[in-house]
Amino acid sequence: MSLPILVAIVVLGIALSVTAVHFTGGSKTATLADPDQAVRRFAEDFPDEMVREIRLTADARPAFLELGRGRIGIVHSIGDCFLTRIVTAADVSVSNAGDANTILMRLTDFTWKGGRFRFANAGDAQALLTALGPHHSNSTAEAA
Repeated sequence: MSLPILVAIVVLGIALSVTAVHFTGGSKTATLADPDQAVRRFAEDFPDEMVREIRLTADARPAFLELGRGRIGIVHSIGDCFLTRIVTAADVSVSNAGDANTILMRLTDFTWKGGRFRFANAGDAQALLTALGPHHSNSTAEAA
């Protein structure tokens, strides 16, 4: 078989495979329909955790779940699936992204580095900054 024919067959095979994956939903991005879906998805991986508060981002792809004791649960879409994890302030670096509704989050975990998250209101963004930001203790704060 000649090289040009072999190349054409390989290119056509790859193109057909990519097209088949796309049309069967492989390129679809999952979104959370509501906060309850985020809680249900999180409970599949962490059934013993009690969620206190839920914060969905404006695009409904990630949700941040307050678990108490300085821990935040995350449900985040990766393609058509959801990734879940629990983080603490020691696991992340968070900062304001210059917009009151947006935060930047970087995780120490190499499997997911975090990202830029925009919320519908500034209160949700500020609550996450407060929960996951650096906590400084000093003697006057401890005495109060």
